[in-house]
Amino acid sequence: METLSENACFGGTQGVYRHASAATGTDMTFGLFQPVEAQDGPVPVVWYLSGLTCTHENAMTKAGAQGWAAEQGIALIFPDTSPRGDHVPDDEDYDLGQGAGFYVNATQDPWAAQFQMWDYVTEDLPALVFDKFALDPERQGITGHSMGGHGALTIAMTLPERFRSVSAFSPICNPIASDWGRKQFEAYLGDEDDADWSAYDASLLMAQRGFDGPMLIDTGTKDQFVDLLRPEALAHAIARHRQQANFRLQPGYDHSYFFVSSFMEDHIAFHAEALWA
Repeated sequence: METLSENACFGGTQGVYRHASAATGTDMTFGLFQPVEAQDGPVPVVWYLSGLTCTHENAMTKAGAQGWAAEQGIALIFPDTSPRGDHVPDDEDYDLGQGAGFYVNATQDPWAAQFQMWDYVTEDLPALVFDKFALDPERQGITGHSMGGHGALTIAMTLPERFRSVSAFSPICNPIASDWGRKQFEAYLGDEDDADWSAYDASLLMAQRGFDGPMLIDTGTKDQFVDLLRPEALAHAIARHRQQANFRLQPGYDHSYFFVSSFMEDHIAFHAEALWA
């Protein structure tokens, strides 16, 4: 692992690191905020998964999360959204290829060799950070924005024994029924298959299994992509499953990081309550 930068931040440290990933076969970069309490021993951690076109840097610099995390004594991990490099497949469209990994394990060429973002986020990167840093693997939460909200919800529901809490900002809720999903799933996973595609759909996972813990979801009523996000599908599944959840529609807010930063305090406090319990 290579340290790219480390800066004092709210009494703790905001670092950026690069490492060779076995999952993607590439070098991957991630951000990690450690509160001052990490100097004395392992601290709880919240994973933040970013959305389309983002890198590790977007939320790290725009979400305003570190100050609230420092107040709660919680670490934050900011992974990248895809493998990158000249030899990594890409597409001219912004919503496919580099910057658009969708947190799935691709099975189709040319993506399969390197677009293994599910394994990267759930196996490869956790093995590294829990070995190298003072983080507590027994106290994990996960959140994300847009494509990252999709990733956070699907990962939490698939690995409920790992995460005590899950939240999301304007998540892609029902990708099987959306152009933000069908296009990418066909490219990465092949022709529609109930098992392969539904494993990555938050609304279907909610209907099937839900999440054994608290859930918080915020979406803006002025979100310009709301028809692609399909929040009503997830809300319906939450109601049918009788899931413990707080699903909020925030009046006047759009899809931007102005929206994310406006409610970041709520989300960090939400995770802190579960992680410090």
